[in-house]
Amino acid sequence: MTKKLSELFDLPIDDEAPLVDEPLPNDSYDVMQNSLSNLEKIENALPQVRGLDASDMEMDHLAKLAEDSFNDLSNLGMQVDSRFSSEIFNVAGTMLGHAITAKTAKINKKIKMIELQLKKAALDQKIASKDKEIEATPLGNASLLDRNELLTAILTKKNNDK
Repeated sequence: MTKKLSELFDLPIDDEAPLVDEPLPNDSYDVMQNSLSNLEKIENALPQVRGLDASDMEMDHLAKLAEDSFNDLSNLGMQVDSRFSSEIFNVAGTMLGHAITAKTAKINKKIKMIELQLKKAALDQKIASKDKEIEATPLGNASLLDRNELLTAILTKKNNDK
């Protein structure tokens, strides 16, 4: 631990502990800045999504037009000769299919938005629990072990468990 960290966290300065004075690799700053800029772009893009209500109105408008066309074509199909009505009813059915597709797209978009909100809520909950976990971590009174001491402790515990 460095002296600056010891002073920052109000920990006793241990002169016997090795000080970490090695600088970070040269590219780590660039990677961190790149990650932060990407995160900022994502966060800025999320609340600025506009036009969700407009697309709902457009889908409703398209569905209404298709339904009106279906009704008009159905009425026309009833008034013409039977040999021509099959083609008119075929087009009317296509218009009804377009209306259903518009309504389905609107519902799918709402479901997708709900899924995204649930994922965001779950992520916020995980972050909050990790923050609580970090805050609950005790600071200080840590002993330094080298690799060999750590392996010896693990092996003795493993042998004691048998």
